[in-house]
Amino acid sequence: MVTGGGRGIGGATVRAVARAGYAVAINYAHSESYANDLAAEVRSNGGTAIAVKGDVAHEADVMAIFAKIDAEFGRIDGLVNNAGIARQGVPIAEMDYERLHAVFATNVFGSFMCAREAIKRMSTMRGGKGGAIVNVSSVAAKTAGRAGETVHYGASKAAIDNFTVGLAREVAGQGIRVNAIRPGPVRREGGNPQPQSYLDTIAKRVPLGRIGEPREQAAAIAWLLSDEASFITGALLDVNGGM
Repeated sequence: MVTGGGRGIGGATVRAVARAGYAVAINYAHSESYANDLAAEVRSNGGTAIAVKGDVAHEADVMAIFAKIDAEFGRIDGLVNNAGIARQGVPIAEMDYERLHAVFATNVFGSFMCAREAIKRMSTMRGGKGGAIVNVSSVAAKTAGRAGETVHYGASKAAIDNFTVGLAREVAGQGIRVNAIRPGPVRREGGNPQPQSYLDTIAKRVPLGRIGEPREQAAAIAWLLSDEASFITGALLDVNGGM
């Protein structure tokens, strides 16, 4: 299952894991048309995919998502916790509770709840066959976001880094590996691309001198899910051009 899988890093990850032979549950909260189109694309290429609506910030939705996976596939082997939001940045002195809660509810609580339900199904101690979880963090976890704008987002992603390492240790004896990628600036896909002037400005901050592509993040995620990464757990993989 790929949360926030309709487009961007999530959409590219769906394509990558489908090519690797996974049947994919594409979770979305709002981008229904993107998720349905992507599921149809996977099926047209000979793969198996379903689109599953649900907001991971709400526990009832998470339970419904996994019930759908149980009904359609009967098991889960991989979870990609990709869903995340930043909300418009403001200084902490002007941060209201609703904005702060929304970011942590999706980025942190949603990842915890999805991991919880995946572990119940994957754990060899619970009758499962093991599996892998990949969390999508951010370079902001290292840089603490941008002062006055995204400190709250950076804090949420730093929580994901800590969660990744701690959970990896917790479930290592249950046949489950847990890792994370930390993307840097990534080109946005879909109907709202970033202005080229913005991309040019951001690219100057990246040692490799350019913006990342969603497919590059997806390739790292697919590799961490695969047996080629079978001895890797608790790792935080920077996919950010050297930031």
